[in-house]
Amino acid sequence: MRVRALAPAKVNLSLFLGGLRADGRHRLVTVFESLSLADTLELEALPSSAVDQVVCPGVEGENLAETALEALRARGWDGPPVRVVIDKRIPLAAGMGGGSADAAATLRLAMAVMPGRAEEIDAIAAGLGSDVPSQLVPGVSVGTGAGELVEQFPPLAPHAFVVLPSEFSLATPDVYREGDRLGLGRSDDELDERYQAVLGAFVSPGLRLAGELIVNDLEPASVSLCPSCGDAIAALRAAGAEHALVSGSGPTVVGIWWGAEARARASEAATTLVGRYPRAVVAEPVGAEFALPSLISEADPV
Repeated sequence: MRVRALAPAKVNLSLFLGGLRADGRHRLVTVFESLSLADTLELEALPSSAVDQVVCPGVEGENLAETALEALRARGWDGPPVRVVIDKRIPLAAGMGGGSADAAATLRLAMAVMPGRAEEIDAIAAGLGSDVPSQLVPGVSVGTGAGELVEQFPPLAPHAFVVLPSEFSLATPDVYREGDRLGLGRSDDELDERYQAVLGAFVSPGLRLAGELIVNDLEPASVSLCPSCGDAIAALRAAGAEHALVSGSGPTVVGIWWGAEARARASEAATTLVGRYPRAVVAEPVGAEFALPSLISEADPV
């Protein structure tokens, strides 16, 4: 049996930073949105004598998809041994949740082969990192806690993105440490006020997110560590983006265009930027149906 799923990248349309929790992680209020920029994962069931494998060409070191499989096994999941092959398109160490997306997609694929209890999958996702729970069901969601407490919401008004990957990478812990050094965290009261403001943005389906909520509190830390992020933000604004900000902990930067013709206008902007940013890509929001596992027939190419 072989199944395939897409693992969409995420952007943080809002990221409001609070203080440190007892576990050493920061309180957050954040709006996640899944993008059409995605990795592709294929899972194949192996003979009972085999062992689980995760293959991701071009990526070395710890793989969160492999950790997800190990966590499933530790909780008693008794599906057959599997081989997971990941085709990467999401930039690495870029603030777009690529590793988390792959872990979430691995859990979805495993459940397609041998279903498990939903509450266990939720617990595994929360234990893998603050971005993974939001990517179990792609779409628009609000994360609180350290990002791991997720509420799903309907799609926003039509919009599109230009994504500018960086030639550099940033480690998330380094960005948070720089944010602490710069004193970027908000008080608990202010963070709670931002949470209520975010919830108000979803009072009806299909609304446009207000500009004062399209904020990344970590952006000054990312720009401090990687000044070219600031240049990319300026380039997107000059190309007509209505909003431009660092995605998550960076260094990827995204521009946002709103309206029925958003994709066409974003594509035109990307054309003007590609000489300076050859990896510029246009992306659109996607929902859960985009990432549903599908069976691969034996006639399909490997």
